[in-house]
Amino acid sequence: MRKVLLCSLFILIVGGFMFMSCSKQNEKTEKPAPVEQNPFFSEYNTPFHTPPFDKIKEEHYMPAFKEGIKREDDEIKVIFDNSQPPTFENSIEAMDRSGALLTKVNNVFENLLESNTNDRMQEIAKEVAPLLSKHHDDIFLNAKLFKRVKAVYDQKDKLNLSIEENKLLEKYYKDFTRGGANLNEEQKARFREINKELSLLSIKFGENILKENNKFELVIDDKEDLAGLA
Repeated sequence: MRKVLLCSLFILIVGGFMFMSCSKQNEKTEKPAPVEQNPFFSEYNTPFHTPPFDKIKEEHYMPAFKEGIKREDDEIKVIFDNSQPPTFENSIEAMDRSGALLTKVNNVFENLLESNTNDRMQEIAKEVAPLLSKHHDDIFLNAKLFKRVKAVYDQKDKLNLSIEENKLLEKYYKDFTRGGANLNEEQKARFREINKELSLLSIKFGENILKENNKFELVIDDKEDLAGLA
């Protein structure tokens, strides 16, 4: 009887621990740990607002790129859907203010890709290149948007713009014309294909140069070649 009681007590204790363990496991399942905040989605709380490189991780880039593209798409849509007549303020200035988040993440990524790259960074570059190419083409091949830019450009001599404003207007007009805005629809489709291919080839070209540079070795087998270095 004592053995039975001891066995029963043992079972109850073990069962209690198992129940507690399962309860804790369920709590973990129901309340997952909070996801780390993406540094790109908030203001840099650093001296001179420099990027917090110690907090930026590789997994932060793609979500920030995608969100940056989405936000700029929304900002650009507001511009070309504006029912008011195109002006320098509601078209050129508005466009120049758009894309803040995308610029923010791209500046960090491009600089680190060039100066402190690794295999994962290069993979991200390949993933994001066609996305950025499409995003760029969606802006500069947008007929409604170009119509507003051209309307402002055509009356630039009457707008009394400052030197800086006039330069900005000319820049955007050239960006659109050089970006294929005057092409027909068939030509625009082909232009998109070329830009997408070029974006990936540019990444590949950079990788090939990096590999060649990393393989470089300078072999010095004559002490006289070291003369003057000491």
